[in-house]
Amino acid sequence: MHIPASDDSRLSAQQLSLFPLPVLLFEPQGLRIREVNDVALSWLGHDRAALLERSILDLLRPDYVERMLSYAARFAAQAWTSGEWVVLRADGSSFEARSFSRSVLWNGEPLRLAVLEDISEPRRHLRALQESEQQYRATMGAALVGVFVLQDFRFRYVNPALCRYFGYSAEELVGYLGPLDLVVPEEHDFLRDQMRRRAAGEPGEPYELTGLRRDGSRFPLMIFGAPSTWHGEPASVGTVFDLSEIKAAEDRIRQLAYFDPLTGLPNRSLLEDRAGQVLLRAGRDRRPATLMFIDLDRFKTVNDSLGHLMGDALLRQAGQRLRDSVRQSDTVARLGGDEFIVLAPDTGAEGAVRLAEKILEVFAAAFDLDEREITISPSIGIARYPEDGKDFPGLLQSADIAMYQAKREGRNAFRLFSIEMNAPILETLLLETQLRRALEYGQLSLAFQPMVDIASGRIVGAEALLRWQHPQHGEISPARFIPVAEESGLIVPIGEWVLEQAVAQARRWRDEGHHNLVMAVNLSALQFERLDISGTVLDLLDRHGLPGAALELELTESVLMQDAERAVAAMVDLAARGVRLSVDDFGTGYSSLAYLTRLPLAKLKIDRSFIRNIPSDTSARSVARTILDLARSLELEVIAEGVENEAQLMLLQDWGCDQAQGFLYSRPVAARAFERLLRDGQVAPAL
Repeated sequence: MHIPASDDSRLSAQQLSLFPLPVLLFEPQGLRIREVNDVALSWLGHDRAALLERSILDLLRPDYVERMLSYAARFAAQAWTSGEWVVLRADGSSFEARSFSRSVLWNGEPLRLAVLEDISEPRRHLRALQESEQQYRATMGAALVGVFVLQDFRFRYVNPALCRYFGYSAEELVGYLGPLDLVVPEEHDFLRDQMRRRAAGEPGEPYELTGLRRDGSRFPLMIFGAPSTWHGEPASVGTVFDLSEIKAAEDRIRQLAYFDPLTGLPNRSLLEDRAGQVLLRAGRDRRPATLMFIDLDRFKTVNDSLGHLMGDALLRQAGQRLRDSVRQSDTVARLGGDEFIVLAPDTGAEGAVRLAEKILEVFAAAFDLDEREITISPSIGIARYPEDGKDFPGLLQSADIAMYQAKREGRNAFRLFSIEMNAPILETLLLETQLRRALEYGQLSLAFQPMVDIASGRIVGAEALLRWQHPQHGEISPARFIPVAEESGLIVPIGEWVLEQAVAQARRWRDEGHHNLVMAVNLSALQFERLDISGTVLDLLDRHGLPGAALELELTESVLMQDAERAVAAMVDLAARGVRLSVDDFGTGYSSLAYLTRLPLAKLKIDRSFIRNIPSDTSARSVARTILDLARSLELEVIAEGVENEAQLMLLQDWGCDQAQGFLYSRPVAARAFERLLRDGQVAPAL
């Protein structure tokens, strides 16, 4: 029986459950039980909580405790051990068992894994054999494992189970054949030596062999033999156990541990193992090797818009195309998401470029997804051994950097790693570290830009905008740090902080008499993905005593692309409390009109990119007018951002746009400066 060795064991409760026999994990020193599978619970009659508090010794009949202690002393010296025991059940009954144990790692901790086999029945049969052949023959026929008696290397007795294993009748086996006839020829020498040892009276350990059935098919088996007598003459008796189910379970465990379940490609664990072997040979033989990091461009958009089933189908097809593009000696692995790795031994820069060009060419053809043709391209980063990394982590990092460079330069391309690529990556990492500290050390603040009613010039709201004052570098532009916050996930805690500060400020202004002022706050798609956003916002409103109508949440169109159903549900909850919802930067994304009609929106914001050129660009004017007409048909307010001159304002006024914000009225200002604007009541355009 093969039990995974400690250097390749990545056992989990799910994997243990695949074993058809009882499995126990216990401490090699204290013998305390740490984990069991469901089969063990069924056999032993204990519930899991009670069993995990006990020692292996508690499960043994008292006269077997000393034997277990002597076995435990050998755990460190022997890779695996086996033994026979009388095991106690929870109800006080017992059964005879044979154990096979091996050292493994469990969540990084060295433990002992034991598999139990119930041998009560064959043991009873063997005792019956020694007492009475007639009694033995009567009871042995029902045995579930194969049992045999051997003299002069020929079978003298076989039970029906052994006959079923190999496809022979008892008459064909007894007196004519022996174990050598039932195993593959390449294992004859080993088996012959074992039989001689048993015939000489030596005790033995169980051993694995490959059985050979009458029809020529093979199957894994385990044999255990012991010296005995037959009709008063020396003999060997033994049991044969079919390991097919156990081996199948081990194969399933290996598949789970080393292969990606979606694509069937090697996963990171197997990739690391193969990379170690490839780089060891490459270093020894002074040969090159290449590692490619491949990311599918805009896969997230496809996955979110078409659904995860389509996304999974696309990943499977992409994996197959990559596999078809490489040599037999190359490895294609999936790291996760839409990230793939190609490991190519004996491949230098020229070969890597040819392979990358081939992959780009293969991906140029559309993918067929349930009668839909989808085109998706890869961005490929290439790292070479030993120039770009001396080990797998180093090569992976270099290839990752090169892949991002390919994305930055337009996607659907490959780039070879160069040391110069490190500079922007390091700058981003440094900015991320400093941004994390900025939140902790109070370097962030809010500025507020007036939202103005165009017809009256009255301030009707304030948009809260994030600012970062660095102690050494001064004010850092949001255009620099917001993308870093989004990519790193820091936008989630920062966004929560912004919400908290904005709601608190809105409450203060309301207390000062500005009851109709609306506070607008931007939300990122990541906040919708990772937070219970409706619960978070409503809790803030309750804590600060702010009515929902005093808060406006600006959502980007990407929120709808992430998880439309979840977004709609959250928006409905918020709108039910009076919270105003608007779509920010409208017209720059891929909003579906069907989604807009389902959402409880109050406002659309025309992006500044359209407002900038409306005095001179007919296309920009057409887009802006279309958005205004759409908003009217949906009975939504419209606000234009980035209004900077009178010509823009005059057109917006003529078209009936409701609100505007921009430098023409006021730059974003601190809370105190905004309060001065509020006291004036109106904001005159700075013409």
